[in-house]
Amino acid sequence: MIIGVPKEIKAYENRVGLVPSGVEVLKQHGHTIYVETTAGKGSGFNDEAYIKAGAEILPTAKDIYDKAEMIVKVKEPIEPEYDLIREGQILFTYFHFAASRELTEAMVESESICIAYETVQRADGSLPLLIPMSEVAGRMAAHEGSKYLERAMGGRGILLGGVPGTPPANVVVLGGGIVGTNAAKIAAGLGARVFILDTNLYRLRYLDDVMPKNVVTLMSNPATIREVSHEADLIIGGVLIPGALAPKLITRSMLKDMKEGAVMVDVAIDQGGCFETSKATTHENPTYVIDGVLHYCVANMPGAVPFTSTIALTNATFPYALQLANKGYKKAIADNQELRLGLNVYRGTITYQAVAEAFNLPWEESTKFIPA
Repeated sequence: MIIGVPKEIKAYENRVGLVPSGVEVLKQHGHTIYVETTAGKGSGFNDEAYIKAGAEILPTAKDIYDKAEMIVKVKEPIEPEYDLIREGQILFTYFHFAASRELTEAMVESESICIAYETVQRADGSLPLLIPMSEVAGRMAAHEGSKYLERAMGGRGILLGGVPGTPPANVVVLGGGIVGTNAAKIAAGLGARVFILDTNLYRLRYLDDVMPKNVVTLMSNPATIREVSHEADLIIGGVLIPGALAPKLITRSMLKDMKEGAVMVDVAIDQGGCFETSKATTHENPTYVIDGVLHYCVANMPGAVPFTSTIALTNATFPYALQLANKGYKKAIADNQELRLGLNVYRGTITYQAVAEAFNLPWEESTKFIPA
């Protein structure tokens, strides 16, 4: 198979979809790999490393898309890339379709084959290609929240862990999954008083068992969220419904009862955000203020730490990319239910129900096109 790795063009996105060690393995399996020049530079991988591994460097994204049967990326295509995508071309990347009708319609119109990292799902319900970036984003959420609580950054001016004789910050974490667990772990380690909320009592029991004593577990419901948000210095939103829009857990009316200078970090922004007042921001302009509450809603948080993020991501994505290349997408999807769940758009048809429901669009089961 001919595989293409374009340079990411989303603002301040420095990750890359394939590292040189992955190129080497793909070459051993007889595949051809084209990498856009400087695609790996932001993650610490120069063109020479890709050439040594067996890739050919091409000068433009158009060159990559023109040649490749499968595109391996990190972030969803954005408007300048739409016209580069060919009918029948495989795109293997994060899409987060439910957050963007424009993207969904563009990929449907392209008649490409869109396999989304975020909906590849194992039999136990885990999301293996979302987990590594959720780990990074969860840990970053505590770091970024701590930074923006500084007065110079627009926050309340409170140190997350306090010092002897002063109270620590109150941190509320919405969701006890991968993002929430990692966020709570870092915030608690810095000395904050942490409240972690989830609707799964069994998950809360587990978290109560493994977290330090400055972490309090609470059952999530509107009344409890209102109560803890009132006292929160920092709220971290990490709620995920695979492939679907995130629920709006913090409403606009709640902001009026929050502390001035409190900070909210919405890690769920890729799926539309779990705060009613969330709108996607960038690393260049990461924050805005509504009703005195500072919002941080950067849609590609792990892009700020690309060396760590790229290695963590490609460790997870590469085995699936290799299956797609070795078997061809039809056999790979037929053989692997995890990859089948990743198929969101197939040659002009939406094949993931939650994406279609987000925009009231028609959809078809993937088995109609690729029998199991």
